[in-house]
Amino acid sequence: MTLDLKVFGKWSCRDVVVSDPGLKPYINLELRVVLHNGGRLANKRFGKEKYHIVERLANKLMVTGHSKDTDKHIKTSGRDCGRKLKALKFVMKAFELIEKRTKENPIQVLVRAIENCAVREEITRFRQGGIIVQKAVDTAPLRRVDLALRFITHGAAQRAFKRRKSIWEALADEIIAAANYDTRCYSVAKKEEIERIAASSR
Repeated sequence: MTLDLKVFGKWSCRDVVVSDPGLKPYINLELRVVLHNGGRLANKRFGKEKYHIVERLANKLMVTGHSKDTDKHIKTSGRDCGRKLKALKFVMKAFELIEKRTKENPIQVLVRAIENCAVREEITRFRQGGIIVQKAVDTAPLRRVDLALRFITHGAAQRAFKRRKSIWEALADEIIAAANYDTRCYSVAKKEEIERIAASSR
């Protein structure tokens, strides 16, 4: 008999379905006792695939990077760097809002959002003769998950930056919009932009 451990003691991963076969091995839904591995797998090759997907979202939320989409360089990181328990608390509050709005398991909504934001094709640069050429390449599945989580957390940080909206409300809005494939949200728009550039570089 196996224990049905629940994320934050509320949501089970047992009925969560990953419909994208390419991402299925890399979206880990096996929950250990806590969502805090303490970097045990950080130096192991492909170690990130063994982290629970909710913990990876919290890790990305701690360092949301810098927004360069506008002419103005906006810093969106620094406040929550290294505060893992605080980031997990934000994710829990966002999940409560998602469950209230969608009447679904928020982990299933998150998985659907990742599938919708996962970039399938991007460009790389290499030197050919004396010039640098851009060429379209397929994106590795582990990188697809990484990019999707990054876009979701960047979108949430932009929604909350210098606004009265809290970060967990912004994160809930971004995940729901990405799960519904709303092209107006940051994460889906960013994915489509990268794929459009790659299509023109084939």
